[in-house]
Amino acid sequence: MAQLENWTPEKVKVALDAQEIVLIDVRTPPEYIMEHIDGALLMPMAFFRPEALPTQDGKRIVLHCGSGARSGKMAEIALKAGLSPLAHMEGGFGAWKQAGLPYTGTDMATGAPKAMNADS
Repeated sequence: MAQLENWTPEKVKVALDAQEIVLIDVRTPPEYIMEHIDGALLMPMAFFRPEALPTQDGKRIVLHCGSGARSGKMAEIALKAGLSPLAHMEGGFGAWKQAGLPYTGTDMATGAPKAMNADS
């Protein structure tokens, strides 16, 4: 079986900015609505279907969740379904925020989306 690549949040950010990857968020819709990485597509774990993922003709698929546990499970399912190569963001969204990378969160005073950085 193909190997799962583990990428750091920093490597994911560089590849996402260069439009070299499709970043798939497998968290729940409420988690995604509250905060997410700009450009990430949502395919919640409960509805995850490897055959519905985009082809990798030029762009690698990278999966992520909150901590890496759910996306790791979904990556194994995708690999078993024949998707390869496939990458997984180590530490999930928590590691992304810990690295101080930008994301969209929610302004708790207004409920509106807000550009955020873990350091701000």
